[in-house]
Amino acid sequence: MTARLIAGLLVTVVALAVAAGRVLWLGRLVWAGADIPPERRPSVAGAVKAQLVDVFAQHKLFKRPLSGWAHAFTFWAFIVLLATIIEAYGALFQRDFAIPVIGKSAALGLIEDIFAVAVLVALAVFTAIRLAQSPARLDRRSRFYGSHVDQAFIVLGMIFLVIATLLLYRGAQISAGYFPYQHEGWWAFASKATSYITPSSETFETVFIVAQVAVVMGFLVLVLYSKHMHIFTAPLNASMKRQPKALGALGTTPDLEKLMEDEDAVLGAGQIEHFHKQQLLQTLACTECGRCQDKCPAWNTGKPLNPKLVITNLRDHMFAEADRLLGKSDRDGLSLVPDVIDPDVLWSCTTCGACVEECPVDIEHVDAIVDMRRYQVLMESSFPSEAGVMLRNIENNGNPWGMSSAARTEWLDGVEFDVPIVTDHIPDDVEWLYWVGCAGALDDRARRSTQAIARVMHAAGVKFAILGPQESCTGDPARRIGNEYLFQEMAKANIETLDGAGVKKIVASCPHCFNTIGNEYPALGGRYEVVHHSQLLGRLVAEGKLSPQDPVVAKLTYHDPCYLGRHNDVMDEPRTVLDAIPGVQRVEMQRHGRRGFCCGAGGARMWMEERIGKRVNVERTDEALETGAELIATSCPYCLIMLDDAVNQRRSEGSVRGNVKVIDIAQVLADSIGLRKVPATVGASSSGSPEQPLEASTGTGPTTSGPVDGPTAVDPSDRHPDDAETVVDTSTGDLADDKNLDVTPTPEGDE
Repeated sequence: MTARLIAGLLVTVVALAVAAGRVLWLGRLVWAGADIPPERRPSVAGAVKAQLVDVFAQHKLFKRPLSGWAHAFTFWAFIVLLATIIEAYGALFQRDFAIPVIGKSAALGLIEDIFAVAVLVALAVFTAIRLAQSPARLDRRSRFYGSHVDQAFIVLGMIFLVIATLLLYRGAQISAGYFPYQHEGWWAFASKATSYITPSSETFETVFIVAQVAVVMGFLVLVLYSKHMHIFTAPLNASMKRQPKALGALGTTPDLEKLMEDEDAVLGAGQIEHFHKQQLLQTLACTECGRCQDKCPAWNTGKPLNPKLVITNLRDHMFAEADRLLGKSDRDGLSLVPDVIDPDVLWSCTTCGACVEECPVDIEHVDAIVDMRRYQVLMESSFPSEAGVMLRNIENNGNPWGMSSAARTEWLDGVEFDVPIVTDHIPDDVEWLYWVGCAGALDDRARRSTQAIARVMHAAGVKFAILGPQESCTGDPARRIGNEYLFQEMAKANIETLDGAGVKKIVASCPHCFNTIGNEYPALGGRYEVVHHSQLLGRLVAEGKLSPQDPVVAKLTYHDPCYLGRHNDVMDEPRTVLDAIPGVQRVEMQRHGRRGFCCGAGGARMWMEERIGKRVNVERTDEALETGAELIATSCPYCLIMLDDAVNQRRSEGSVRGNVKVIDIAQVLADSIGLRKVPATVGASSSGSPEQPLEASTGTGPTTSGPVDGPTAVDPSDRHPDDAETVVDTSTGDLADDKNLDVTPTPEGDE
């Protein structure tokens, strides 16, 4: 007994000392980050909910049932088997030790053995998944590409040893007559079975009790030095996550006026310590499971962006910079871009949020990427050259196209009734302000959906008005590309306009406008009731104010816009509208709902070249075409443009069968309630509704004249100063140094 006590305690003391040193070191690294902004500080209620739902219930892991159940049983087993660790330490002091009160309960013995066996089954599942998804064989197609695969197998081996030593020492206890559940027969069934191969030997029992302690302590140290530290950091990160999820609005809205008063202020993240503490903690929480990369539209189309590797590269860089961060070195720190994160990685992101939606430990990839973009744009003036055109158009003309504000009312020429234009105060009898958005007002294809929305609302008796020339870009593309200053200037101007007009309720047809006004303007003082047009149309159909009667005989698939579905959980309403229309045969794409695949326009990608890999919009369109649908419906003007471009491209290549159309759900609804001026029906099977040709391209993307190798959707004037440059560095200074600097820096070659 003395030998086992000394050996067990010695191993424990050494392991705890090593572990404590590592925990202290990791904690100091995280503490080297910037202060957590007030709006990011968690609430007690939110933290408790996260622990119950995300941690204990393992909610997000069950999106992949096989690995989810295996992980859940392993996690729950670690909780249950804490009792066996107590028993092992008790056995160091007293051979027949039992936990007070419950220590000789047959139920406890049964539960312990059930979870011990469950872990062994889970280990077999994990091993099979790792082998099936071997990056050595599958390369980029493996979700473990770039992960520490060797570490994973070592940890699986250590977990096996934890269970193996547990069962062996318990079997020896049964053979020697010192097992806490000795008189409970086969309740502790796995331990009882093991007793048939273990001797009745105190030495054997001592060896495996000490081995159990040593393996448990060794496992503790191992996880703190490997990516499996997420066992401890993930629950902490979940408690600090954004509630209800890190989608919709961006995580922070910097107080730019206050920052401008500090000449040393930093906008965004240019070095690792510019991230706030919770963001640095997130890098330690990554499990390297690859669920994020598996759903990333950029990675799935051959781009270099891998959300998992963005986080793990930041983590590894933080470790490499440890001496500087902890004050042991005065050398200059490396820039995150391009030294750690390649510019092509940074600018490939569409901010679709698929990574955030999939991440089981609540890492906020999009916020980290946008923070790095903010630094590049505002501090370094380094960004894709064609994006400068978009930013200057927003700054000078109030829209990314650079068109006159007077053009915002041209779509009214296509409707047969008067739409009030707010010039001073919104009329008392008008319930809704219709926020048309830049695309809906200025792009020819999107204008058709705008007209359909207006006609349908008018047919339902909805009183609405528009701002017309007073409407301006919400600032979404500027914010997502990193120009926070321009976003806030646009937002404040729009809030002043809306408040001055007395606007309370807004219906937006663009999910980006819907998200920005509804979720991001409140941080700047703009608070309104904001709905998307699909929500309003769904409500009107449900209330009987719209009664679809004319059949629209077509096979249709619906594309979920990222900023409507995943970011804002609006997925049922558009389908409710479509399912109410007679004749529509709706089929789902494999990737839909919260797992829908991006069209490629978000994150200001609408305005940047796509030179690497397959175009995201083409990938999504190929998936839609595989359903055999004649209609590809959506509820976002950007998605409509991107998908229509891709259909045109595939048609020019001869790979589109039949007359496939891309339209808004409002156009399908308008067709069904008798508003035939909005063509929607395709095919020859709908009487009284002749076959409609595909709407012509407006010049914002590929045409039908032949294969196109150029941009997917860029500025229609094609004013690209230097198509060969992906990122330019103008070295024009930063906003903190020059308060008179233009909101949009001028990329090199445009001066």
